[in-house]
Order: sequence, then C-alpha cells, then structure tokens
Amino acid sequence: MSYAKLVSALVRGNSGKLRICSGRCRSTAASTKRSLEEKEPGVGAVVEEKEPGVGAVVEAQPLELIHQTRSSKDTPLSRVHIDFDNTKEAYESKGNAELIRSLVVFKLCTVDVLVEKNKELIDLSRKVLGQWLFEKVMKMTFYGQFVAGEDQESIKPLIKKNQAFGVGAVLDYSVEEDLTQEEAVKKEMDACVSEAEKESPGAAHREKKYKAHRQFGDRRGGVISARTYFYADEAKCDNQMETFIKCIKASGGASVDGFSAIKLTALGRPQFLLQFSEVLVQWRNFFSFLAAQQGKSEMMLLEQKLELDQLKANLTQMGVGAKDDIENWFTGEKLGLSGTIDLLDWNSLINDTTKISNLLMVPNIETGQLEPLLKTFTDREERQMKRMLQRVDILAKHAVENGVRLMVDAEQTYFQPAISRLTLEMQRRFNKEKPIIFNTYQCYLKDAYDNVTVDVELSRREGWYFGAKLVRGAYMYQERARAEEIGYEDPINPDYEATNRMYQKCLEYLLEEIEHNRKANVMVATHNEETVKFTLQKMNEMGLSPTENKVYFGQLLGMCDQISFPLGQAGFPVYKYVPYGPVNEVIPYLSRRAQENRGFMKGSQRERSLLWKELKRRLLCGQIFYKPVY
Repeated sequence: MSYAKLVSALVRGNSGKLRICSGRCRSTAASTKRSLEEKEPGVGAVVEEKEPGVGAVVEAQPLELIHQTRSSKDTPLSRVHIDFDNTKEAYESKGNAELIRSLVVFKLCTVDVLVEKNKELIDLSRKVLGQWLFEKVMKMTFYGQFVAGEDQESIKPLIKKNQAFGVGAVLDYSVEEDLTQEEAVKKEMDACVSEAEKESPGAAHREKKYKAHRQFGDRRGGVISARTYFYADEAKCDNQMETFIKCIKASGGASVDGFSAIKLTALGRPQFLLQFSEVLVQWRNFFSFLAAQQGKSEMMLLEQKLELDQLKANLTQMGVGAKDDIENWFTGEKLGLSGTIDLLDWNSLINDTTKISNLLMVPNIETGQLEPLLKTFTDREERQMKRMLQRVDILAKHAVENGVRLMVDAEQTYFQPAISRLTLEMQRRFNKEKPIIFNTYQCYLKDAYDNVTVDVELSRREGWYFGAKLVRGAYMYQERARAEEIGYEDPINPDYEATNRMYQKCLEYLLEEIEHNRKANVMVATHNEETVKFTLQKMNEMGLSPTENKVYFGQLLGMCDQISFPLGQAGFPVYKYVPYGPVNEVIPYLSRRAQENRGFMKGSQRERSLLWKELKRRLLCGQIFYKPVY
C-alpha cells in the first residue's frame, strides 16, 4: 500500500504540493510590506502603556494614518492609551438595572452551595415557580447575564447595541443535551469503538491515548468552559449542521464582520477523529524516528531536514516499500527538489485518496511495514467518515457565501490532531483571498508552540491567510486525570505560569508574523487583563495598527466588560462570544458559567469592585435612571 496516497478526501480538492524552503527564516513573501495606499481608509492608533496601574486617556493629537512598518519614522502617531479602570467607558453600554444584575449574579457565583447544587436548585425552582415564571426569573438573572436571546431575531438588539460601542459578536448556538452520566458514557463508547474492535477487543495494536475508555466516556467531566456533543446518529449530525448554518447566516445578517463558532464533534462520529488523530501522530513520530537516524533529533522541529537519498535508503532497508515505489513517493511536482524533506513535506505525503479507510495506515517502527490501524473497516463506517467531511465542507462554503469567519473550537488532545488537520485543509482551500477559517490553539499544551509554528510555516509556503485563536484551554483537569489513569505522558504544561509563558510565546510569534507578513491573523481570546496589556504593548512596539484588523480580542458575553468595551471604543477589533438558545435548552451552558465564575470571582474581586464603583458614580451624579444612548 503506497503511503503517497493517504488524505484529501478530508475536503474535496487538491491543494497542491509544498514548496521546499531552505533555512528557518521567514520567506521573502512574508517580509513584504504593504504601502499606505494599500490600507483601508481610517484612523490609525497605537497602544502605549504607562506604568502599571496608571490610568490614561486618549491624547488630543492630530489623527493620522500609521504606516504599517516599524521603519516608518516620518508618520506621526495618534497614541491611544487604554484605561481599564475607567468604569464610565467600560459600562457606558449598560443601564443601571444591568449593573445591578451583574453584581447579583457574580455574587451568587461565589456561594459554593448554590453553584454545587445549581442543577437541583434549577429543577426545584421550575417546579415551584412554574415554567413561565421560571423563565422570567432566569432572564432577569443568569440567562440575561450570559445569553443573548432565544433565537436569531431576539439576539439582534443586543448585537446592534454592542456594535454601537465597538464590540462585535462570535455567534454560538449553545443548546446542549442534558444527559445523565450513564447516558453520556453509553453514547460515547458506542460512537468511539469501531465494529472491528467490538468484534475482537484488543486485536488492533492501538495507542492507549487514542482509544475510548469507559471511565472517561462522559467528556463533560472536569470541563466547565466548553460545551460537549455526543454522537447519536447521522440524522442528528445533519440537524446540528443545519443549526450551525443558521448561526452562520444569523451572523452574516447581524454584522458585516462577524464570526461563528463550530465544534467538529457535533458533525460526525468521533471514532474517525480518534483514529485519524492516531495516524497523524504516528506518522509524525515516524518522522522523528527517521530524523534521529540521521542525527537530527536535537534540532528544532522545522529545522529537521532529512537528506533525501539517505531517507530513501533507510526506508528501503526497513522494507517499508519496494525501491521503485519509494522513489515515486518523493518525485512529485516539487517534493524533494531541494534534496531534503522536512516535516511539512512529510505531512504532504498523507494526501490524495478517495477511500477514507486508506487514511488509517500507519508505519510500524519495529517491523518497518505499513499496517492498517484496523483490520477491517465497514462500508457503513466509510460512509459515516465521508459524511463528516462533507458537513465540514458545507459549513465552510456557507461561511464564504455569508461573509462570516468560521472559528473551529479546540477539543480534547485525543481528537485535536485530526481536528487541526481538517481545519488546516479548510484554510488551504478557503483562506486564499482573506482569512475565513480560524483554528484554535490551546496554550496549556506542551506542544502548542510547535503546532503554531508548523502551521504558520505551511501558510507561508503556500501563500494563504493564516487565522488563529489563542486560548489557554478548557480541558486541563480531565486531560491530566485521563493521562495519569490510562498511562501516557501528561500533555499539559506543569503549572499556570508555564501556560502563561506558552501563551505569550505563541502570541509574540504570531505578532511578529503579522509584522512581517500581513497574511497572518490572531484572536487573543482571554479574560486575563495582563495578557491584553502585553498584546497592546507588543502591538505598539511593532507598529501594528488596530485598524488593520489583524489582531482581535475576544471575551465571553457577560464577563470582563471592563476589558472589551474600552478596547472597542479605542478602535481595536474586539468580540464577545454570544451564546443564544431557548432558556430550558441552555441550562447546561449556564451551569458551566456559574462554575467558571465561582473560581474567577473568588480569585479576583476586580470586576465586582468596578461595577460598584460605576453604580456609585452614577448615583452621586444623579444618573438614577441611566440608559445607554446609541
């Protein structure tokens, strides 16, 4: 079986071979600067930070465009100083009733018994109050704080108001199944175990990490900031795809530059994500094994370039394939012309197949043979896998048609290699003219920086727009417990400070890429004020203007308005993740928000103190009935 034919049924259409680039430096194209004439008209602004804790205002200076390179010394800059203590500006979009609601909700989130027993209390409230009154109370409290509305029409007033104050929207239909733990485990095991494994458990030599384990079948365990989908059947996946399409259309109808969020586990049977992730990781490990044979294992990942002649000899000696076959693998249009093969070239070998089951071929380092991950792969499983890829393709096309950018959420590490590869394939197809598809990178992972740099390098070589959302991550406790119990390396950074360093390392790399190559784009998705200040400082040092719309900021609706709205009113692209859905169906989402805010509010009183400060200011100024004007 030739491994020169291993995956483009991922998404229809061939993206072509990779060009070999000598050295680790950025490409010539990446260093090309645009002239002032190429910029969109608008007022440039650069953020400059004062000493820590010192507030600032917008200086009254002549407003002129900022040249987009650090070398421009003749262009005057209008300096915007963001004051995150300016409550008048932060809460200008909120009426007094909304401030009081925020204070009440955040205070309730600090009461342990209310948070721990929230589901029981919700059920009791529904019985005592009745459905109509229960929904009224929820809309006045938790639902009103964290959810925009019940459907696409009801969310428009909030989106319009936020836009008037400089804040955009990432629409996220947040309806989830309210399953018991037993129901969740059963669904997960049925969906993640192949027919071959059910018939002969233990026959396939699978990596422990990429197999389903009953004790972790309920993927909601230890996860408080991400929604979870469980596979039922193909009809349900089609329904969830239609929901995402409606969300994309709603985003396109509500704004001219919106985002919409999707999760790939909602679009198909997760068995494929598990198996394809294992294949991708084994191929990468095989590359590392071959690099070690050539004495290059200590080099940085993208600096490991295998000598082509030696590589062919090694593969022939291992018996991976016949000599003529191996010769053909490396004689593509551009592949191997430099005489070396790096990781990106190696990854491109997994390409161009019509039968999905052919993806699941892995190299056995011990025997040197290509072996199927599973001994048998049924026609039904083949159709399910293809249908999942088709759904992804359909959503990407709808995003393009509606002028909406598509944010693909990150998930657990045993799914993520496949999710990232599928997202990468969408980027290669749909990001040729502008950034439409954004991948999510979880910076609590030890390999986050490697993943970012490898994907950026591919975008440089092929010339498409790179889009990334940086988050710290949502699955830490679950990932740690799973790795320890099942027996594989913990994929998570050792502590919070290491995660902060990783986040800043990835962010600084992407900002440098934007500085050199205006085809890169990043959303800094964080509630951490220090991370936001770090980003603003780096943008100022690099001469990156907010009006270029290359660096975005993102926070959840109902949280950290003291960050979002000052940024938006200063001209920075900032977005709220805007959940919506019927009251009863977003209860699981609201339950997670309560749990997340418990830790957030206990760790910092800052947001509540700012809310109190603004409420007192208004009362002292006689603004008892303040309403936002826009």
